[in-house]
Amino acid sequence: MTPSMLAVIPVRDGLVPAGGDETIAECGGRAILIGSQTAAAEVCTGIVEVHLVEAGSFEPGRWARGLLEVLGREIADTTVLVVPGSPDGRDLGPRLAACLDRPLLAGAISITAERVVVVRAGGAEVHTHLVHEPVVATLQPGVRGLEQHLEPTIAAERATGSHRLDAGDAGEARDRVRRDARVLEVLEPDLATIDLSEAPRIIGGGAGLDGPERFETLVEISEHLGAALGATRVITDRGWIDHAKQIGTTGVTVDPDLYISFGVSGAVQHTAGLGSPDYIISVNTDPHCPMMQLSDLAIVSDANAVVDHLHRLLNLGEHDG
Repeated sequence: MTPSMLAVIPVRDGLVPAGGDETIAECGGRAILIGSQTAAAEVCTGIVEVHLVEAGSFEPGRWARGLLEVLGREIADTTVLVVPGSPDGRDLGPRLAACLDRPLLAGAISITAERVVVVRAGGAEVHTHLVHEPVVATLQPGVRGLEQHLEPTIAAERATGSHRLDAGDAGEARDRVRRDARVLEVLEPDLATIDLSEAPRIIGGGAGLDGPERFETLVEISEHLGAALGATRVITDRGWIDHAKQIGTTGVTVDPDLYISFGVSGAVQHTAGLGSPDYIISVNTDPHCPMMQLSDLAIVSDANAVVDHLHRLLNLGEHDG
């Protein structure tokens, strides 16, 4: 088998998930788009080969088996299948690996046909896996990045194949679907639990905040403003907020439209994971810290006092701290 790579991108209602374009670029522009309204999906112009598979509602087990039915040869001839590490990708990747009886290398930051580099232990360790057999890997969104000059194009314009996956297209495997975990309902995103990499608005808290109760206040503010809550590594190490909310190269890489930070100094490990927000607002007592220098609006003030004042202005009650 000649070493090769192919991106498998889950699509919902024509929307490519976080990290989708990066995954396609990592695979040299070769991709399968599977899901709903795949022909209308916008992908980067670097795409050179794309198969569209209309599969209806999100059912990762059925999708994985259906892909083998309609694109078995393309998949079997590919050494490394790469799925974006978005929420849907993290569901689809393991099922695809199980169907193909391949190892799964999750949380990769760099992938080639010969080598996959993954992070472990909360970003403290980097492991390199040489590819001696076909594998499935998930690529962390936001780590690779994209060339800024690339413009989006509609997937249908570059399609080299189009398929429709119906409930019965999985052949003999369809009888096993009943024993799989099934999607009973798709809920609207909950800002309290949404994956930070998918959040359009984020409020971040840093070491300038004086206690865990301040983050309880920020939760209420975030919910009122329609934003997700994140934090720096210092805060997650203190246990004030879950590690899943850590923004940065050793946490979650994000790319929101709006980022508001309170008491965040802007260490490079944090700012390198911010992506390119359209607007950044920062509150800090140090007007010269990196986070303030990156901001469109920099407010020189005590972040704790501003959090409390904002809480009152939004009629959310007065914080006791």
